[in-house]
Amino acid sequence: MNDQALAEKAAGGCRASFAALIERHYDRIYRLAWRICGSRAQAEDIAQDVCVKLATAIRTFRGDAAFSTWIWRITVTTASDRLRAANKVTVLEPSRALPDQQRDAVLLVYGEDLSHAEAAGIMGCREKTVSWHLHEAKKRLKIQLQTAV
Repeated sequence: MNDQALAEKAAGGCRASFAALIERHYDRIYRLAWRICGSRAQAEDIAQDVCVKLATAIRTFRGDAAFSTWIWRITVTTASDRLRAANKVTVLEPSRALPDQQRDAVLLVYGEDLSHAEAAGIMGCREKTVSWHLHEAKKRLKIQLQTAV
């Protein structure tokens, strides 16, 4: 059964369908969380938080985007919220830190091998905005690497 059908059944209260979705996507949720926070323990906490959020949020899934895109957006938001709460900006060394949106664009496009369009769907912005964030991140990292030498 595809994600859309499972999500519809899960939204209707089918626990088996919800469990199947979690099982299917948990590793990707954890991997993305780990790439954002850089800590196994935090990634596990974030993945668990995402699963708990999904239990209630599944009712709001409309199918406008792929289920995987929707769940990645929840994961990115949950991880970003947790990092902000912990006063951490990124997993990179402090001298090479990127702003949240630039970091998210880099992680999604280069870390998760998503297209700019897919990353835009997750980040809630236009495809051109993702391209701009990537461009700015490259410029920022280039300058920081040049000054570090």
